[in-house]
Amino acid sequence: MNSIHLSRRSFLRTCTIISAASGVPAWFWERELSAAESTQPLSPNDRPGIALVGCGGMGRVDAGLASRFGDIVAVCDVDQKHAAEAAKQFTKGGKMPAKFDDFRKVMEQKDVHIILTGTPDHWHTLVNLAATKAGKDVYGEKPLTLTIDEGKHLVKAVRQQKTVLQTGTQQRSDAHFRLACELVRNGRIGKLKEIIAWLPAGLREGPFKSMPVPTELDWDFWLGQAPKVDYVPQRCHTMFRYWYDYSGGTMTDWGAHHNDIARWAIGLPGPVAVEGKKLAQPIPGGYTAISEYEVKFTYANGVIHTARTTTADNIYGGIQDPQGQRNGVRFEGTDGWIWVNRGTLRASDKGLIDTPLPETAERLYNSTDHMGNFFDCVRSRKLPIADVEVGHRSASICHLGAIALRTGFPLKWDPDSEEFVGEHAREANAYVSREMRKPYDYAFA
Repeated sequence: MNSIHLSRRSFLRTCTIISAASGVPAWFWERELSAAESTQPLSPNDRPGIALVGCGGMGRVDAGLASRFGDIVAVCDVDQKHAAEAAKQFTKGGKMPAKFDDFRKVMEQKDVHIILTGTPDHWHTLVNLAATKAGKDVYGEKPLTLTIDEGKHLVKAVRQQKTVLQTGTQQRSDAHFRLACELVRNGRIGKLKEIIAWLPAGLREGPFKSMPVPTELDWDFWLGQAPKVDYVPQRCHTMFRYWYDYSGGTMTDWGAHHNDIARWAIGLPGPVAVEGKKLAQPIPGGYTAISEYEVKFTYANGVIHTARTTTADNIYGGIQDPQGQRNGVRFEGTDGWIWVNRGTLRASDKGLIDTPLPETAERLYNSTDHMGNFFDCVRSRKLPIADVEVGHRSASICHLGAIALRTGFPLKWDPDSEEFVGEHAREANAYVSREMRKPYDYAFA
């Protein structure tokens, strides 16, 4: 009896310590820890072979996380320097991963069971489709797609092949965001009226000059489906996200995280209307994605979801409270507000967070380790927390925002048929898919 009592006391002390360190209330951690199913690394005899396609910074971060559960046996990049750096990083026990410059060759390798897709956005879908067709499971970086049409193709293929696909929107596995969404879903702030997703502003620079292609880079392959253009260093690698040819600016970059959380709280597949306002114009000859903007999404239940940029000293920094909002999500209801970002959870009244939800409250998918959840699902064949449909629908919101900014029109969207309707539908639907430069089209994968 006494040992049980001490164990319980120790358990509660652990919850209190975690709460103090995280800002998430002790009642939530007590509930989570009591029901937790820990993610365990696989045994030495149960470690799948992993291939990293796209060996830039985020790809190597993902590979590092995945290496807890499997072995990096192959790396692939059209930049030989990136591939060599990744191969060196993931050499284990003197064994270096195989190096490739064409992801299609990777799909032929029998010792590869899992693909990590860390390429620029305009290559995500074709790599993921090729992996799915080859019977590989996929951890795909966000945003899952370059266009809404790509998402429809990918969802269909994943469902047909029964692939396990996890989208790299790791905030879904963060307790701060899940608790915020559970509180909103269960009416803690009353009727939800508005969500504001604060996103870092993008870059507004240029014009840029073309330069000789680096010898280690296959520029034509890097461009892929995008239009053929001269090599400009600011188009390639990290800066690709500020060009509409390859991405969608911060709307699809940070927006893929925060707009995903907004949709999780709302609980609907997508908005029914969207309109955008440019707050800065691109510089001719420079980055094409709108750097500063405000986009308003309206949902069928009347909730307004606004994605708004804010300038910060560092576009990837800037975590601040609701009095100087930047890089986070604010939920506003009839009875108060909740503010959440990475590491912060606040409310208009502390009791909104500190008061436990009842046992009958709606619970959301529980994951505390995004990569671990993926590998758990590889074994169980269950849907991961950010399954292909989740990734597609959340990416679609970002694409809708980018389309509204590019067209300049207020638009109506049908989330069931996934097409624009009403006035200006023709102009907007032209952006739902894009012409793919041959041979880098769907047949390429």
